[in-house]
Amino acid sequence: TQSCSLGTPSMTSVTLNDGRIIPAVGLGVYKSEPGQETYTAVLTALQVGYRHVDTAAVYENEVDVGKAVRECGVPREQLWVTTKLWNSDHGYEQTLKACEESLKKLGLDYIDLYLVHAPMGGKRVETWKAMEELQRRGLARSIGVSNYGVGHLKELLASCNVKPAINQIELHPWLTRPDIVSFCEQNDIKLEAYSPLTKGTKLNDPTLAKIATSHGVSPAQVLIRWCVERGFIPLPKSVTKERMISNLDVFGFSLGKEVVDTLNALNCNLTTGWDPTTAP
Repeated sequence: TQSCSLGTPSMTSVTLNDGRIIPAVGLGVYKSEPGQETYTAVLTALQVGYRHVDTAAVYENEVDVGKAVRECGVPREQLWVTTKLWNSDHGYEQTLKACEESLKKLGLDYIDLYLVHAPMGGKRVETWKAMEELQRRGLARSIGVSNYGVGHLKELLASCNVKPAINQIELHPWLTRPDIVSFCEQNDIKLEAYSPLTKGTKLNDPTLAKIATSHGVSPAQVLIRWCVERGFIPLPKSVTKERMISNLDVFGFSLGKEVVDTLNALNCNLTTGWDPTTAP
């Protein structure tokens, strides 16, 4: 990671295989209620220094994300907006149409990162061709995938002209996914971590608590910092201002290899939501 020209000095960044620079921590808005809740959450996040917001067509809150992005006062080129193609929109023409629909809802001219939300759509190869076309047209500046397992990635790399810049999957110390991670690292595909805070289920873990206490930070900050040190881009979700601020405040301390290894050793393949990475 390097320090970032986007946004605030505390926000560092990651360079993708297409040369674009993505802010190293993003705000996730999965299950943020459409309407005022999402609008306020995104607006607050942008006001406290976030420059990266991650939504999806299926979250039904793109309208509110776009409104906050347009009204926050931060120049558009300093912001990174990600959205995703839902499974029912797979296929060449449908993908083009779905992207246009997302842009309309967001009220934006382009999406910084457009992701295939999951490998279950039955038309992965032609869907990706459309993703490449959207990038050629400048509607999606970077393109990638989400919830792809090694098999899906191999299939994609065998047929694509443009490699995915990102694979967004669930990642945290209880779900380290060494097979997908090492495959992506070998192929210069960056990993984004959704549910990096385990949806709260492991925040009281004794090993985590001990590490947090010894570093003088919160358990959530340790989990976000673990992602950063592993080279992952975490997308913590919060609707409260104080937590948003602390979730972003992870660049003033370091865990180091030993602590990262201790956290890696907690892996027990715990998924807190769905797991499409094994879909046929």
